[in-house]
Amino acid sequence: MVETLSASKARRIALAAQGFGRPRPIQPGKRHLLSTIEALGVVQIDSVNVVSRSHYLPFFSRLGAYDRGLLEDLAWGRKPALAEYWAHEASLTPLATHPLLRWRMQDARDGAGVWKNVAGFLRSHADFIDQALDAVDQRGPLAASELDLGAKGEGGWWGWSEGKRAMECLFWTGRLTTATRRGAFERVYDLPERVLPKAIHEAPTPERGEACRALLRIAAKAMGVATERDLRDYFRLSLNDAREGVAALAAEGELIPVTVGGWDQPAYLTPEARRPRAIKAAALLSPFDNLIWFRERTERLFDVRVRLEIYTPAHKRTHGYYVLPFLQNEAITARVDLKADRKAGALLVLAAHAEPQANDETARALAQELALMAQWLGLRRVEVRPVGDLSPALGSVVGSQAEDGSTRL
Repeated sequence: MVETLSASKARRIALAAQGFGRPRPIQPGKRHLLSTIEALGVVQIDSVNVVSRSHYLPFFSRLGAYDRGLLEDLAWGRKPALAEYWAHEASLTPLATHPLLRWRMQDARDGAGVWKNVAGFLRSHADFIDQALDAVDQRGPLAASELDLGAKGEGGWWGWSEGKRAMECLFWTGRLTTATRRGAFERVYDLPERVLPKAIHEAPTPERGEACRALLRIAAKAMGVATERDLRDYFRLSLNDAREGVAALAAEGELIPVTVGGWDQPAYLTPEARRPRAIKAAALLSPFDNLIWFRERTERLFDVRVRLEIYTPAHKRTHGYYVLPFLQNEAITARVDLKADRKAGALLVLAAHAEPQANDETARALAQELALMAQWLGLRRVEVRPVGDLSPALGSVVGSQAEDGSTRL
């Protein structure tokens, strides 16, 4: 008999797997950050800094106000515990995951699938690529802006210069890796053997199928319960790689087939998945948070349609430019369009919209989380603009809390 889970039970399993429902630590430290990324498996990097760059936010959502310097040290310090590569998108992963992605580096070298242009550039600019690699070898860690080679960017490839293209192609193929980040989040490249620990750099390369099964295990653990499409998206695997891997893991009992009420696709449960009776949580979610980055799954879990509107013309946006959904216990109950006005010392709520599952506690719970975020970002206050159906109630709570000092920063 295949077990049937209710939609609410599946949602609680998914939330628990993603690290929600547990009390936040009083003083989050490195071990909390490491345990969080071990649970998530991967954290997406994004350079947009309207509020905070996205990779900082999943840790805040789960741990509360932590020292962002701790994450930077884990990712780009002298002894990194994380590696940067194309995992979901550009991402941070635990070091042990890096060898599991070498098949993708080989795909980039071969020009397989989406990597066709990368291989083409490597072939057409072979001498230039060698010069770029030699420059890093001889001079040490370099940003693309420090590479005095090639033409400046003129459209295409995001307007990159030839030097930037060369460095990124070498990064995608694994011949360079990220040593650190500078200034406005500029990537600094170096040879993998000078950045990665020896045990990681010299680890045997898993066979592709073995590596994909390992990535699917990580994805399944991070999601708790998931469809094949969910599992495939987590590390952006091909249809064949995911299908073969899921079938193998199910045959071995590492994935348990289940049905979920309201889901139109079969699902899989990890044997160790926690099954809480309730989830108590309050969290502002980055639009690139693991919980909601696959929009199809988000709709199945929360009955909420989440879309990124950064690239939508302003007059056509529904909720705003950089919108963070608000998780209240087991539901997404609101969305806020946020901006950190660092000069004025304010976290601006440019718009606040309620979702159908909002209740009488939504405005107060959201106000508390916004106050915590402002404090974490080093801002003095929260300011609510009168846009959106939730803004009057939210503004009233924020104003009353400021008056009585309960959210004084």
